[in-house]
Parts: sequence; structure tokens; C-alpha cells
Amino acid sequence: MSTLSKPTQSPSGSPTSAHASVSAYVSPRSPKSHLFHQHQSRQQLYATRNRNLLMYTSAVIVLAVGVTYAAVPLYRMFCAATGFAGTPTIVSTSSGRFDPSRLVPLDGARRIRVHFNADRSEALPWRFVPQQKFVDVLPGESSLAFYKARNESKRDIIGIATYNVTPDRIAPYFSKVECFCFEEQKLLADEEVDMPLLFFIDKDMLDDPSCRNIDDIVLSYTFFRARRNGQGHLEPDAADDVVQKSLGFDGYEHSPRAEVRNIEKEKTN
Repeated sequence: MSTLSKPTQSPSGSPTSAHASVSAYVSPRSPKSHLFHQHQSRQQLYATRNRNLLMYTSAVIVLAVGVTYAAVPLYRMFCAATGFAGTPTIVSTSSGRFDPSRLVPLDGARRIRVHFNADRSEALPWRFVPQQKFVDVLPGESSLAFYKARNESKRDIIGIATYNVTPDRIAPYFSKVECFCFEEQKLLADEEVDMPLLFFIDKDMLDDPSCRNIDDIVLSYTFFRARRNGQGHLEPDAADDVVQKSLGFDGYEHSPRAEVRNIEKEKTN
């Protein structure tokens, strides 16, 4: 029959607990077990890193695809918001420019004559003309003008219009509330339609030294036959230099389109 041993005393005279005596005889973890747990921890770390990398890569790809599809609309929004290179700004009803105090004609200011110009691509069998040669408006005064388009062919055709305003320094202050630009315009065979244009010239132009001496403005629209690009967006069916000229960008250097870059890349490979 076994008996319990009494606690022993340390050299200093203090008793030593039984737990401390037993723990002295517990064997440490074997080297193989330690390596196994270390390898398992590394595997979990690598799996976590790979999962995060996959998520980040997928997000970048989705973002890149989204930007590609939205490039044309965003470019048009940028031009419309900033008046870049003679592109008139398009404002929404939630914009501060529609405050009642800002849409009141400025008494005592000189009137500005707005001339209307209409062009069309030779590939588009339409007749496209402005219904008025010009209108005289005051800064802050809204004005309504009309263009007329007629499909002179025997089949339905979809057209799309580009626009610009000169001189280009007035573009940030030339605001269009309603227009037919960059939107699908489908005319049936022999159909004729009136296309309204509602615009105003922001009174802030009077505070811009570069615009104080402007008395005449030319608003130009160019209609093209419409086509869909690789992203499914409608665009003018014409050469890039012709379209850029209609937008007032003919004096700027542009990078090649994605389709052209892909073709050139295939040729080099």
C-alpha cells in the first residue's frame, strides 16, 4: 500500500509543493511536434495572405472593367461639368445655379448674341438646321431655342449629336438645362422633329476678366449616324479626328483608342 510523501524542504528551509516536484518530471514537447505546429501556423498564414490577395485582385479587376465601361459617360460628364475645350456645361435642377436669385436677368448688363450653327455627317441622310439664326440674352436669363431635323431616307436611322461653344472661355458659364446632345435620336423614314434647347448664361461670367468683352457666342451642333462601340455605348459613326473637331478638341493631342491600341499590340506580337 502506497503512502503519500511529505513535502520536502528547500535548502533555504521553505517547503516545496508537490506540483513543483511533479512538474520537474514532465517531459518537454518533442521536436517533431513543435515543427508540425510551426508548419501548420505558416500554412494558415499563407492561406490568409492568398485569400486577401485574391480579394484585392478581384476588386481591382472589377474596378478596371467598370471604369472601361464608364469611360465615355464620365468623359462627357467631365466636359459638361467643367466646360473643357468649349463644351457647354449641363446643370441639374439640384444645382445651386437654379436658385431663383440667379435666374433673374441682370438689369443694366449688355445683351449677348448667341448664334446657332448646325452641321451633319455626310453619312447621315438628314436635314438638320436651326430654327433661328441667333437670340440676344442677358446674363441670368433663360432662353429657349429650337433645331429641326428631318430624316430624308426611306428607312429608320438613329443619330447622335455633339456640340461645342466658342469662344471656349465662355463654356463654363454657358449652361444647358435641356438639350438633345449625346442622346439617341431615332427618326423614322421621312420623319421631321423639333429639338428644343433650353439654356442660360451664368452671371458669374461678368466677374471673369477673360469674358467681360464677349459680345457674341456661337453654339454648334453636329449630327452623326450612331453606332455602338465595344462597350455597348452609342457613339458617332465617324473618324476620331472628325468627332474631336466637332467637340472643339481638334487642337489637342489624344491617345489612341483602346481598339487601335489592341490592333497595334497584336501586330507587334
